[in-house]
Amino acid sequence: MIELLAIGFLIGLTGAAVPGPMLFATIEASLRRGWTAGPLIVLGHAAVEVLICGMILLGFSIANDTVFNAVSLVGGGALIIFGLMTMRSSRNATFDVNGGVTGSPVVAGALTSVSNPYFLVWWLTIGNSMVMDGLKISVVAALLFIIGHWIADMVWYVSVSIISGSGGKLMSDRTYRTFLAGCGVFLLCFGAYYAASTFM
Repeated sequence: MIELLAIGFLIGLTGAAVPGPMLFATIEASLRRGWTAGPLIVLGHAAVEVLICGMILLGFSIANDTVFNAVSLVGGGALIIFGLMTMRSSRNATFDVNGGVTGSPVVAGALTSVSNPYFLVWWLTIGNSMVMDGLKISVVAALLFIIGHWIADMVWYVSVSIISGSGGKLMSDRTYRTFLAGCGVFLLCFGAYYAASTFM
């Protein structure tokens, strides 16, 4: 079951690092409020995920092996697609941002999550399939995946807040692009393995 915690962390990290509204909101809020904006952004983001995960867990009672296999296959395919997208976006990704979301960081974390198509598709495919895979073992195993995902969000966005709030640029664009490319490769490989495991 500890493997699901590690998988949740690694997959969560690859999703968190992809450029999007939440990343830009974190940078913008950190420039105004300092590093404490990061945890607050993640808090709003996690509140939305609690609702999503709750619905997945409650819906487990009507799931069967056919549903599990279908979701696993779709989730693996989604991982491959997101891996390719991440590798493609790494070519021109930048850690800079001009403008952003103002107001409460908690509200910004929630709003930038629900308004991001990537976030919604991720939970409908990858997140859903991984939680259901954990439920094959136990509810605790599924929760470990979710917790690992949240730890990844916290580690990434607090790091972004510290870098942005310091007023210095501790991560160059080249380093960020290399990191994103690595995330893309991981998603691609894990997605292929995850989809193939459906037929094992």
